[in-house]
Parts: sequence; structure tokens; C-alpha cells
Amino acid sequence: MSVTASTAQEDTIVALATALGSGAIGVIRLSGPAAIAIAGSVFKGKDLTKQASHTIHFGTIREGDEVLDEVLVSLFVAPHSYTKEHVVEISVHNSAYIIGRIIQLLTRKGARAAKPGEFTLRAFLNGGMDLSQAEAVADLIASNSAASHQIAMQQMRGGFSNQLKQLREQLIHFASLIELELDFSEEDVEFANREQLRTLLLDISAVIRRLIASFAQGNVLKNGVPVVIAGKPNVGKSTLLNALLNEERAIVSDIAGTTRDTIEDEINIEGIRFRFIDTAGIRDTKDAIEAQGVERTREKMRQARLIVYMADPQQDDIDEIRSQQQEVAQLDVPFVTVVNKTDLLRPAHVSELQALGAVFISAKHKTGVEELKEELLRKVNLHQLNTDDVLVTNIRHVEALQKTLESLEKVIDGIDHPITSDFLAMDIRQALHHLGEITGSVSTDDLLENIFSKFCIGK
Repeated sequence: MSVTASTAQEDTIVALATALGSGAIGVIRLSGPAAIAIAGSVFKGKDLTKQASHTIHFGTIREGDEVLDEVLVSLFVAPHSYTKEHVVEISVHNSAYIIGRIIQLLTRKGARAAKPGEFTLRAFLNGGMDLSQAEAVADLIASNSAASHQIAMQQMRGGFSNQLKQLREQLIHFASLIELELDFSEEDVEFANREQLRTLLLDISAVIRRLIASFAQGNVLKNGVPVVIAGKPNVGKSTLLNALLNEERAIVSDIAGTTRDTIEDEINIEGIRFRFIDTAGIRDTKDAIEAQGVERTREKMRQARLIVYMADPQQDDIDEIRSQQQEVAQLDVPFVTVVNKTDLLRPAHVSELQALGAVFISAKHKTGVEELKEELLRKVNLHQLNTDDVLVTNIRHVEALQKTLESLEKVIDGIDHPITSDFLAMDIRQALHHLGEITGSVSTDDLLENIFSKFCIGK
């Protein structure tokens, strides 16, 4: 997809903005300078070219004398629309035949089929939103938990953008003073106070480090918390996954080594999405396939955000469970020790296991599962997170922030070990460039194509 500002100004595009065949109504969207005229040429009702913005009109769509459908037409006159262009939305009956006929008719009248994300691309090119807000639109559509929805809404409304804007404005002020020094280089004057600049750079660097650090939380809120269920064979890992999901997702058997590969599924706990990964039991084995499964288990444990390590007091004594805890702790990943089959547990062992911080469950009888969910929330400590805080959820943004930080550190080093104003200015410009890549004030066609090609058609 070639994306240029001129494209957004010249063409009128059309696409179905709703899922085909899902629900009673489908919405066909047009955007561009001729959107109202094209829609009006096939609409039998009021003259759309004479109607006010944000009005809805009932009528029919006709091809010659043939009535294709009775419709509602919503008008959004530029610049009061999502794309800042003329936008028309035609609500039709959600028939694939009807929608296909109407879109074909509109293209014959001068519209062209929209590419993936092209409506949002036009909103960006026409100044309706910056690039990070546009990316948040895709995140909002993909959100499937309360937390990911709230973060996407916060970013789409400009929370992240506003913070970056403040940082850029502060940098631009000093950059302009240093650029001014270059005009008076022969007079050896300083318009930018170096100590004030250094203090500002340290403050900005601290904010950027905080934003980079927030990615660890923002990413899991957006994509879900990866939780590995691990332990020896036959301790009840698959039974626990089934109990958490409330369905028979994993095969359960008394035969050790039944689970030879990872099984993944998701649940939502108080607005936080958890991605549970049932793994092969950890043990020494001569079975080559099972050995591969054990190695995958260890790899998944290293990658996890949280580990649920299950123990069976019928198989393991207290010392063995304590040893297992120490082994898991070496991975430096938060973990919860779960003692299964507690309906078979002898009372004398309860206090010893409690001292190890164990959560008691019976996966078979689904007891203790709610208590385990509460412990999972406590361990990840995300349910108390203030989603009004600015969180970074996009790896592209993290990379740009890291490059910005590197440039700022060069400026600070240039102040501490004095260099000429032209080198300072160059490093500040580089920092501004990387910040601008996030919001789109600095962008390339390749970057925009990569971002918007991932959108659905019609958005």
C-alpha cells in the first residue's frame, strides 16, 4: 500500500465497515471529496448534497429503476468526521448479495475499494490523530479484557501522545537556543544555559525510563499474562487447566507422560486476561518425544510471567516440595506453589505446607480454584494498577524510546565533556527524531504501510 498525503486528498474510498452476515445491519462507509456526491447519485430520497452534517436520512439505493435496498444514510461533512473528509455511512440489510451489489455500484460511480486501515490512515494524514493514537484504534478493536480496553482508550484519547508532546516541546525550546548559537558561533556566546539543559535532560530521561519500564506491565495487560502450569507427571496439571477453564480442554489420564506438548488457553479474572499453558511433566525420561516435551516445559517456564508449580503430597514429601520451590525460584519468575489432591492430605502435613506458602486445591473436585485465582491476581499485582497511568504497550514505541534515551545520554555526555554547539544540536535533533517516530511527526511510507496494513478493511 503506497501511502501519501496526496492519496488521502484525491480519492474517494468505500468498504464494508461491519462483519459480513453477522447481525441484521451492515454499514458501508465512504470517505473522500466525492463521498456525498457519489452516495447521492444512487440514493433516492433527500438531496444529500444539501443536507447538514451529522444527519440521518431514510430512502432507497437504486441502480437505474431497480431498488437494491431500503437504507439509512448518515452524513458527516468535512472536517467533522473520523477521517476529516466527507464521510457517508450507509446502513443496509446485512445480505452478502445486497452489500456486494451496492459496493459494486458505488465503485462504478467513482469510488475505489479501501485498503486495510485506510480510513484510519486518512484520519492520521489529515491531522485527526497522531500515529500512536491510530495504533491504539487497532488495539481497541482487538481488546478482550477490561484492562486492555481501558489502556487502548486512554492511548486513543491522547494520554501517551500528550506526554510525548510535552517532552518534545521542552527539547525543542533548548534545541532552538542551541541552533541560535550556531548563527553567532564567531562571537562565542551561549543562549542555552548548559546547567538548565542538563537538568532538563535528566528529568526527561527519567520520564522515558519510566515509560520503557511500563512496557512490562502494559504488554501483559494488552496481550495477557502468560502462566505456566508445571510440575511432575500426574500431579494434576491438566485437571487444573480444565478446572480453571471449566471445560475438558486437556486430556486427563493416570498414565504418566500423557501431556507431551504444551496446551494453551485463556480466561479472564477480574478484567485481567491470563494465558494458561499446560506443560509436560518434569522428570528424567528415556522417551525421546517426552524428553522434548520436558525441555519445552523448561523453556516456557523461563519465558513465563508467572509459574503455577503443582505438587502432589501423595508423591512428594515436604523436603521434596521445598527443593522443587528452590529450583523454580532460580528462574527468577514469580511462582505460586499449589498443593493438589488436598482431599487426600493428612492433617499433620497441612501446617508444614502452609509454612511454604502453598495454595491448597483439589483440581478433580474443583475446590480451592477461586482461592488460587485470588493468589494469581495478587502475584501479578495488575488488578490494582491505575490504568489512567501512561503505559507503553507497543514494542515499536519502546524501541523508539530507547533510541531517544541513547541520544539524550549523548547530549548529557556532551555537556559534561564540553563539545561544540553543532554536535549538541545534532544529538538533540536525533532525540527529537526518535520521539517524532512514535507520534508520526516523523514517518516514512514503509513505516505507515507496515502499521496500517495490519488493520481490518473498513477501519
